[in-house]
Amino acid sequence: MEPHDRFLNVVDVEATCWQGRPPAGQVSEIIEIGLCVVDLQTRERVERHRVLVRPERSTVSAFCTELTGLTQEEVDGGVPFAEACALLEREHHARSRAWASWGDYDRKQFERQCAAARVRYPFGRRHTNAKAAYSAAHGLPRRLGMDGALRHAGLPLEGRHHSGADDAWNIAALVLDIVAAGAWPT
Repeated sequence: MEPHDRFLNVVDVEATCWQGRPPAGQVSEIIEIGLCVVDLQTRERVERHRVLVRPERSTVSAFCTELTGLTQEEVDGGVPFAEACALLEREHHARSRAWASWGDYDRKQFERQCAAARVRYPFGRRHTNAKAAYSAAHGLPRRLGMDGALRHAGLPLEGRHHSGADDAWNIAALVLDIVAAGAWPT
């Protein structure tokens, strides 16, 4: 059994999206789950994961592909949403491990999709909005987007913005910045 509160899952999702409203009969669904494990004791990013999820009630638009780099063909090879949630629990201790995301979108998207699909919510209650924590740690008057926070912290954007795996990796770097400032909420 792993030590309590040593590891943190940093999660970033990408979902089907459109320029404007969704087409009739389609809803935004998670198509990629990026996850980076942070060791809060050693203060380093120790694992990086990407789970592609096959959408069931939507398709990947050209706008979505341009934004995320994901294509319909790619996500067609992904796992069903229920399987992705079970994998988070089984392989990443999602129910017992604290987790963070940049803002509340990711948490709310999981809650909505789990309710709609009647799938068990894979996470425990210990969620931190890293966007709010970063703003508080640095005394900022407004919350920055991830890319703005990276610039503010003097950190590089590694990989592609709006790639779940790359964004989780970058958010984890910002989490470590907050930890280094002694301001990570416990």
